[in-house]
Amino acid sequence: MQKKFNVLPKTSWSASSIWALESKPFGVLVISLAILGIGEGLILLSDLGSAPWTVLSQGVSIQGGFSVGWASFMISCLVMLLWLPLKLRVGLGTLLNILVIALFLGLTAAFMPKPTALLSRYLYLIVGILLFGIGSAFYLTCHQGAGPRDGLMVGLCQRFRLKVGMVRTTMEVSVCVLGFLLGGKLGIGTLLFAISIGWVVQGTLLLLLNWPHSLHKRNRLY
Repeated sequence: MQKKFNVLPKTSWSASSIWALESKPFGVLVISLAILGIGEGLILLSDLGSAPWTVLSQGVSIQGGFSVGWASFMISCLVMLLWLPLKLRVGLGTLLNILVIALFLGLTAAFMPKPTALLSRYLYLIVGILLFGIGSAFYLTCHQGAGPRDGLMVGLCQRFRLKVGMVRTTMEVSVCVLGFLLGGKLGIGTLLFAISIGWVVQGTLLLLLNWPHSLHKRNRLY
């Protein structure tokens, strides 16, 4: 019998179950998602291009004649349908992913000064991508479920024994191209996000795998 391929390392803050309300996993989960939301807010403020999934939402909204918000919601639902053959489950992290990221994205966009100088805009973009990737890795290692896109990434990695960086980059670039073909607007920030975010997540997971808090170091994906 083939041994299960572990994509995400077990850490001292990993929850005992997908819906468990435990102080340490819950704290790490919320803080990680907040960091992710701040990162997304900085990317938005940089005004150098939307994230690839937003570009896809723009394209779908143009073709369908409805709002970007509705397009994003429908895309998320379709992505979660792809979870079924991958045997993924909704958890506490899935719900908090929606609430916490939206909250901190909004707070960051509202209270952080919007940069005007090109260098400052690129700084926001780069820091935003790093925070987005690091926050993603930490919340996923809580093992309490993922957001629609992260869940698809993890599921594909587990099913086909592939690297996180390769799978996430393929997903983001594909979404980028599809969104552009449907009429969405690309920017340099969109392209930088698409080609780098997967490797930031993978690099952070690799560090966590070798962290003293890691509870296992076998079945490496990285």
